[in-house]
Amino acid sequence: MTEETPGFEEKPDVPSGATPDDAAEAAAATPSANPAEEGPAAPAGDATATVAGLTAQLDQARTALGERTADLQRLQAEYQNYRRRVERDRVTVKEIAVANLLTELLPVLDDIGRAREHGELVGGFKSVAESLETVAAKMGLQQFGKEGEPFDPTIHEALMHSYAPDVTETTCVAILQPGYRIGERTIRPARVAVAEPQPGAAPAAPAAQTQGQAAEAPKEEQQKSADEESGGPEEG
Repeated sequence: MTEETPGFEEKPDVPSGATPDDAAEAAAATPSANPAEEGPAAPAGDATATVAGLTAQLDQARTALGERTADLQRLQAEYQNYRRRVERDRVTVKEIAVANLLTELLPVLDDIGRAREHGELVGGFKSVAESLETVAAKMGLQQFGKEGEPFDPTIHEALMHSYAPDVTETTCVAILQPGYRIGERTIRPARVAVAEPQPGAAPAAPAAQTQGQAAEAPKEEQQKSADEESGGPEEG
């Protein structure tokens, strides 16, 4: 066994009779024991290119994330609009269904009203009628139409017409059938008899003018009595 002497490099085996060129090739093929003697390190430009590539990929990921976030927000807004539209349609359909049901019950309510006017709403029939009216009121049904109120063609339907000296405008003088509404929606106008002022009738005098004329009348009567007692008015 041979010992290697520190500080000396191992010589490559060169066959006897080899030329100097063969010895140089053998030395080049033998790896060096010192890593520092190996080839030069990788250039710094490769690291810069790698960082630039990663930065570009990060920017692309951020752009894609922004686009997906915008899509998600748009979908959420569309879903909220859809929910509001469905809720609005549901309420509308419910109101229409209730209005149709109550419209079919109006003749029954009219019969109940006529029976009440004639004093026939007694006994068990009275209890049933009042229960039906209570249920209709809970569903939003409201009755309108009163005698003496001004005629409004949007909520009244005139079935009879006449003239009256004691009215100053077209007035409902009789309610033939009451009107009904649900909220702001009229499901049947009030059917009424109306009266208009007499053609050519003078408008009523204001109250202050009437009182003034009433106060002046006694003064004229007193002056007339005084003239009669003195033999008539003095002549100039």
